[in-house]
Amino acid sequence: MPWSAPFDDPVPLRNGRKLLTLQQAADYIMHLPEDAQHEAHWQTAIETLINAAEAGGGWLLFARIAMLRALNADGRRG
Repeated sequence: MPWSAPFDDPVPLRNGRKLLTLQQAADYIMHLPEDAQHEAHWQTAIETLINAAEAGGGWLLFARIAMLRALNADGRRG
């Protein structure tokens, strides 16, 4: 599955923006401070994004859920 694959439902951010694709979600994480990227919830999100890009299927839903959980875990949401 390409990194341009869209989530079934966008991942909403607090600022009103939405992450529409695996690539946008990955880019969002890459723009976080490096110490934040190493937190467990972001590591889980990264792993599921990679799995979604490699295997597709249900991993796309898991990646969306992992992103929502990571955003909520540290209160970022945009």
